[in-house]
Amino acid sequence: MIVRSKAPLRIGLAGGGSDVSPYSDIYGGIILNATINLYAYCTIEETDDGLVTIESYDTECFEHYPLSRNLEIDGKASLLKGSYNRVMQDYNIPLRACKITTYNDAPAGSGLGTSSTMVVAILKAFVEWHSLPLGDYEIARLAYEIERKDLNLSGGKQDQYAAAFGGFNYMEFLKDDMVIINPLKVKRWIVDELEASIVLYFTGRSRSSAAIIDEQKKNVASGNTMSIEAMHRIKQSAVDMKLAVLKGDMHEFARILGQAWEDKKKMAGAITNPMIEEAFAVATAAGALAGKVSGAGGGGFIMFFVEPTKKKAVLDALDKLDGYTVHFNFTDGGAHGWKIYETDRVESLKH
Repeated sequence: MIVRSKAPLRIGLAGGGSDVSPYSDIYGGIILNATINLYAYCTIEETDDGLVTIESYDTECFEHYPLSRNLEIDGKASLLKGSYNRVMQDYNIPLRACKITTYNDAPAGSGLGTSSTMVVAILKAFVEWHSLPLGDYEIARLAYEIERKDLNLSGGKQDQYAAAFGGFNYMEFLKDDMVIINPLKVKRWIVDELEASIVLYFTGRSRSSAAIIDEQKKNVASGNTMSIEAMHRIKQSAVDMKLAVLKGDMHEFARILGQAWEDKKKMAGAITNPMIEEAFAVATAAGALAGKVSGAGGGGFIMFFVEPTKKKAVLDALDKLDGYTVHFNFTDGGAHGWKIYETDRVESLKH
């Protein structure tokens, strides 16, 4: 039997960073994000070779391990191994030889939540394989614990919940790791207008978010007034942008996006750099109204907001830089999995 799963990546629209402890524990965080049609994928195949085989294309890890309930965390495919270990630890799953294959539609460190989305995809595959009693909240919470607690990786909470739930979501992050997800029903014409108005540009350079997030956490923990006040405004931007999205007020959307980017740059020194500033200058000169870096900053994707009739000019201008633009659509569905039996594969090959 073969099990497959996919989970959508996300664009952070507003509030990014307020989901990171200790800020969310002290003040509460609010995030507005939306998933797009770029995905993390996982396939689990039952085998009879007595091994656990890992093929992680994002980390270029292709290894065979003796069948075990615990794989050593050695810096190779840590997300996959951490997910495997936690599921085997928490649930009474029969020990079976298998091959686990994972890959992403976007590069690691791109700012679209690739790492957390991958963990959700892996967990969804295990849920499908063994019929585990886990809903969207439980999968997202488990993914968060695997990354932040088991593997001690720096980051927030929004990506796991975006991948599990899908769609446009207004998220509240409270103390004691309490999370409330409020799905938004956005009118079709508003979704179409947003897709027509947003340019997604990859700078060509991935980055590790850990150092940026650690600086952000340090600034909050030490009581850095400028950083904390900037984060308060970023959190409020999620409240304001939710209203703008639901009303279809694109002028207000652009204004909030631009102000949030200015506030975000006050959270840590490495959030922007000359490469990012050049992309902003080029896009703005071509007609972009506002923009912000997706994720922690420092590289990855930049989301620009343009008046749709200026979009082609902005695309052409950005294409002259070292990065590239990516076409996308918003998507409603969250992580899902499915089974393929050997007879299904044979029949499909016949046709």
